[in-house]
Amino acid sequence: MGAVVALITLLVGFLAGLTGGLAAQNVSAVLELPADRLVLQQPDNGSPSFASSTLDRQTVQAWARADGVEAVTPIGIVQSRATSSAVSEATGVALFGLPESAGSGSDPLAALIPGSDGEVGLSAGAAEALDAAVGDTITVSGTVFTVASVGDDLWYSHTPVVAMTPQAWSAASKQVGGTGEATVLAVTGSPDWTAVADETGTVAQTPLASLTALEAFTSEIGSLGLMIAMLFGISALVVGAFFTVWTMQRASDIAVLKALGATTGSLVRDALGQALVVLVSGIAVGLLAVVGLGAVAGQALPFILSPLTTLAPAAVMTLLGLAGAAFALRSVTKADPLTALGSNR
Repeated sequence: MGAVVALITLLVGFLAGLTGGLAAQNVSAVLELPADRLVLQQPDNGSPSFASSTLDRQTVQAWARADGVEAVTPIGIVQSRATSSAVSEATGVALFGLPESAGSGSDPLAALIPGSDGEVGLSAGAAEALDAAVGDTITVSGTVFTVASVGDDLWYSHTPVVAMTPQAWSAASKQVGGTGEATVLAVTGSPDWTAVADETGTVAQTPLASLTALEAFTSEIGSLGLMIAMLFGISALVVGAFFTVWTMQRASDIAVLKALGATTGSLVRDALGQALVVLVSGIAVGLLAVVGLGAVAGQALPFILSPLTTLAPAAVMTLLGLAGAAFALRSVTKADPLTALGSNR
């Protein structure tokens, strides 16, 4: 039983770590945008999308003039390809056009902002993919840039981030078929968000809520989340079945104990205590396997080890296991002491 619990914990923990890693490679840069709300274009049909959002200068100015708005930062986002002399094949990158006012220098995204139009800041993933360091040159959409900085590992829609000035980004956007206008506004303050959004034909959401505007994020995380939920359900059934068999095997012993005066409460506590020992032992072994294998897998896969991907699934597994064990204890509460005394033999 302990081995089964450990294996289920390994499956759930490993899938949770993979889900967290994939999510980070999809949205980590968006979550670092310095804003109370992110403003995207509201299309005539459908939902807002980072891929199609375009905000002209009039929209930016309307948000800047709105009562309660403290700051509006237009940010451009477009996916393109970059090359370097050290890498023969082009690498997919996410180009972020960031003004100097986009956050403080301590923010991971703001730290990448270059000082001139001829420079770029590379995230750690982009620097690794392009095999580039500070002072090297890379080519983006036919234009050569000098690497001014290498920062944290930031991703957008599974492509590493390359930061540019707004002017350089606008030119790069037009070269790949874009309009050169801002994709999203990072707005801080406390205006009437709904009223201003309705007036400007936009939608304002918190950075976390705006993640649904990334098409790949919703489908990807939804599928993996469903798999984790199904694993939790399976684990509850499997563990509950094991404890049911275990309790049935001890039915006669339990009846004897009740005949000798043991209360139902004490028997339930004893059975749940034994189940907890099995669960904690199995889950601990499974967690050790998740941490060990996850550290190795993280070198080749988008895998995250954190309390959310290790301790949280372990806590859920423990609660589900105890629930399954409690369901199996119906025979304890209904055990007939006369059975142990042979009244039905």
